[in-house]
Amino acid sequence: MSRQSITLANQNDEWLKQQVANEEFTSKSEAVNYLIKQAREQDAYVEFVRMKIEKAEKSGFSTKTKEELLAEIKKKLNV
Repeated sequence: MSRQSITLANQNDEWLKQQVANEEFTSKSEAVNYLIKQAREQDAYVEFVRMKIEKAEKSGFSTKTKEELLAEIKKKLNV
């Protein structure tokens, strides 16, 4: 594992200390690693959604009403 030295704003440092004091994490390092992991997962999810939107936009637009689309989806799901 790589060791880093970082400078935190006072409010962020206090928040980290509080998380450790509340036993949410065993150390500030664990909390920072968790937050970085969450940010990376969020980035991956945003990219996934962006790709889905791009694919949908390229597939064209439907002339069906929302009621027709809903009925079609329900039919496919056997609802």
